[in-house]
Amino acid sequence: MVPNIRLQVPEGESKILLHSCCAPCSSAILEALLNNGITPVIYYYNPNIYPQEEYEIRKAENKRYAESLGVEFIDGDYNYEEWRECAIGLESEPERGGRCYKCFLKRLTSSAEIASKLGIKVITTTLASSRWKDFNQIIAAGRAACEAIPNVVFWEQNWRKGGLYDRRNELLKELKFYNQQYCGCEFSRGKL
Repeated sequence: MVPNIRLQVPEGESKILLHSCCAPCSSAILEALLNNGITPVIYYYNPNIYPQEEYEIRKAENKRYAESLGVEFIDGDYNYEEWRECAIGLESEPERGGRCYKCFLKRLTSSAEIASKLGIKVITTTLASSRWKDFNQIIAAGRAACEAIPNVVFWEQNWRKGGLYDRRNELLKELKFYNQQYCGCEFSRGKL
């Protein structure tokens, strides 16, 4: 059942850039945004995903869903080696540790840069829908990313609330999404 959630975009904007990690996590969020008259642009930037075959599967699912809704989809380039450089020294960090924060910061900074280039003033992320992630880390990374990029604001929306997490799980089954069993990076495989 579609939740009747009312959304208020910061700055009174009606168009946002949605950093998306995968189709399942995007599904209920996109539905809620569209139901509230908000135009999302999906930015799929996830150089942390390993191996590349996993990245391609997630990207294809995400793009397929975006196209079915008529939502613009921007593919951020896959550069795993660059992401690995940002994780140097943090390989043994636990999930929700320092490596995750640096990963969020990298992905959200890229999102803010793209939004700025497109003239979009607000970004948010599907990462804030995952029960596996530390919401406070995501918020801190989003704030830091937007502090570095003028005229872009991070929308600190908790996408787990308002029935969206349950709706995500309904859509996962209805639309037969590929559903990965780890966040994406090689260090999280088998740990969630």
